[in-house]
Amino acid sequence: MTTHETLKAKVDQLFAEWNKSDSPGAALGVVRDGEIVYKRGYGTANLEYDIPITTTTIFDIASVSKQFAGFAIATLSYEGSLSLDDDIRTYLPDMPDFGNTITIRHLLHHTSGLRDWVQSLVIAGDMMDDVISFKHILEMARHQKTLNFKPGAEFLYSNTGYNLLAEIVERVTGDSFRVWTDTHIFKPLGMTNSHFHDDYEMILKNRAYSYQADENDRFKHAVNNTTALGSSSLYSTVEDLAKWILNFDDTRIGEQTVIEQMHQRGVLNNGEQIDYAFGLNIGEYRGLKTVGHSGSWRGFRSHLIRFPDQKFGIVILCNLDTFNPLRLAEKVADLYLADVLAPVEASESEKAAEPNEGIQSKPLPPEQLAEFEGDYYTEELDTTYTIRMRGEGLVAQHRRHDDIVLTYADGHFRGDAWFFPEIHFIRDDTGRVVGFRLTGNRVRNLHFEKKRN
Repeated sequence: MTTHETLKAKVDQLFAEWNKSDSPGAALGVVRDGEIVYKRGYGTANLEYDIPITTTTIFDIASVSKQFAGFAIATLSYEGSLSLDDDIRTYLPDMPDFGNTITIRHLLHHTSGLRDWVQSLVIAGDMMDDVISFKHILEMARHQKTLNFKPGAEFLYSNTGYNLLAEIVERVTGDSFRVWTDTHIFKPLGMTNSHFHDDYEMILKNRAYSYQADENDRFKHAVNNTTALGSSSLYSTVEDLAKWILNFDDTRIGEQTVIEQMHQRGVLNNGEQIDYAFGLNIGEYRGLKTVGHSGSWRGFRSHLIRFPDQKFGIVILCNLDTFNPLRLAEKVADLYLADVLAPVEASESEKAAEPNEGIQSKPLPPEQLAEFEGDYYTEELDTTYTIRMRGEGLVAQHRRHDDIVLTYADGHFRGDAWFFPEIHFIRDDTGRVVGFRLTGNRVRNLHFEKKRN
């Protein structure tokens, strides 16, 4: 067996546990020195019809899509069609005036302060297997009342910003985002199996279905009815994405200026540089510079990573929610770049961790808990939660969610649902409870007003 064949065998071994007819799996593409050096599919694209994954199987690549929106904006900036420091309301006058200017640059670097649509829509009662259209997401953004923070003050990942970038491309060019990317990216690069999915009912041959593992290690279909253009919803293959990786070196599309701009990291108002550029994370792995992005939506998991100094890249697309494509990509890199990678250091998770006891708070007495009971409405998301006493605590109830248990700690209540992390009740000058602020993760200080009886 040659060295090259041995290397392939070692790579295949990394995917062996999923490479069977009764399991979802993955597709892999490896690029080195201007060519695809390995590509293969593992496991099954459709469990109902026993259709195997190949290198032409089409996946929803989720947030790996963002770099294509970044390329579109960098191209339009280079052409003089827009400026990165333009107020987004120049192109999106239907967006609210928050009192502080949000620029296109803020959207690119996740420093806008706009709430993430995923958490916001779940708070509103939407389920991830509902039909979530691009128009639906834009409508949510138009109804936002306040920002999470002043633009440029912080980095906080927001899919919403990249949806607005896609809409800006349409407003500036007159083409839909799908048409513009088809014309200026996919067709010129020969990415014949790639498109931004703007119609969830579209028949698409060779697509992988997405799956979730249940508590019994069985699989169920994770329905995907989302068209989140710009932030997600690019459907592609490892073969097509390998062509995209190669373009960063041979620039078949885009001027060198555009490629360089895509790698420009954001800078906060205080001068701090962040790791996020134009839909790309600039990082390091075992002493080598990396440029990449992960994606996660429904049962799809994806990762695209480049080692620019080594002209080496990996793309992994998966259709099972328990996959960790980043870790798999690192293991593939360990094999191909063994002679140039720095020694492995102990990770933080392997080091002894200090116990975190946290601050314990006594339960509030029933008469105080009773003050919080009632219906609370947020105009921003047009939804209502009912707060009720249960046992020694509270629950938050919504018509589309299971009851959320609220536990008192550190002067506020914590919810046991990821989208409902903390609520801080608000009192008026007389001490009467008049509302609460929901805050945590990618939504901060969302105001709910208590309805009067």
